[in-house]
Amino acid sequence: MPRFRTTLPTVAAASVALALAACSPTGGTSDEPASDYVTEGKLTIGTGEPAYYPWVVDDDPESHEGFEAAVAYAVATELGFAAGDVQWVRTTFDEAIAPGPKDFDFNLQQFSITEERAENVDFSSPYYETTQAVITTASSPAAEATTIADLAEFAIGAQTGTTSFVAIEEQIDPAQGALAFNSNEDAKLALEAGQVDAIVVDLPTAFYLTGVELTDGVIVGQLPAIEGTEGDAFGLVLEKDSPLTDEVTAAVDALRESGRLREIADVWLAEAADAPVLQ
Repeated sequence: MPRFRTTLPTVAAASVALALAACSPTGGTSDEPASDYVTEGKLTIGTGEPAYYPWVVDDDPESHEGFEAAVAYAVATELGFAAGDVQWVRTTFDEAIAPGPKDFDFNLQQFSITEERAENVDFSSPYYETTQAVITTASSPAAEATTIADLAEFAIGAQTGTTSFVAIEEQIDPAQGALAFNSNEDAKLALEAGQVDAIVVDLPTAFYLTGVELTDGVIVGQLPAIEGTEGDAFGLVLEKDSPLTDEVTAAVDALRESGRLREIADVWLAEAADAPVLQ
């Protein structure tokens, strides 16, 4: 029965082949590790829709213009990406900080670094620190407020889920509570319509809204930094336990140490350096 005979070398070769097949990645033969980036060879950056000045000019982050657009491309350069290898996606504020997989490598739209958010996402080290500011219109009774106590009687709102909203609750504590809006745009429209007396936003946004978007816009003043902090620190948001977090943080740190972050801030956020502080 020679037709059933199999030599030992043939059996050994077959065994080795089966072992190698069992160890091969599913669906391919490459031994290269999977990319840590959403898209191989690309850096995918998320931002809001729309994205506002002074953070992004004309809702066009690809222009490199605006503080966060410029920071994003500076980080990309530190990570070794050419500008042409950067691609943008849009998310809402809440989507970006919700738990779960992300379609971006990092996202920036003025995300304050908080312990609560850090339970769901990773943050880079801060790329900017600011304070919260109360803004209104000249026709609003809140325009005459000179202290935090003066503001307590007014209807004051902010985008929900933000440190601006928390600042209303914890620092102003208005009699009717903080009024929640889905976005800064919605809060601004409510202010224009007289549905609220004032709104709270970060200081650079306050200068933009009062100077460009609102008719007779007024900055009532900055809210003081919460004790034990220097200000509201913005960080790049990454997926929880992202393998890129350390590398992205190192890029932000390098930009801070070289003075590049300050240079970018001086171009786009210079006017935000001076506003009265409410006590």
